[in-house]
Amino acid sequence: MRTFVILISAFLLFNVTSCATRVTTRPVATKVTIVKTPPRHYKIVKVRGKRYYFWNGKHYRKTNRGYIFVRV
Repeated sequence: MRTFVILISAFLLFNVTSCATRVTTRPVATKVTIVKTPPRHYKIVKVRGKRYYFWNGKHYRKTNRGYIFVRV
């Protein structure tokens, strides 16, 4: 009986520990450019079915806060 208790406790001791580890990464802080109103000479372009606003050689996406620079 004593051997049985030792085997069970040894099994539980090794079974409780896990080999899995948790790896977390922090999101990279990005600098966001927000433009409240576009200039008069902007163009609306569609890229892969999505609407973007184009001026100054850059693409922008319209949001509630204004126009945000995006890489297409």
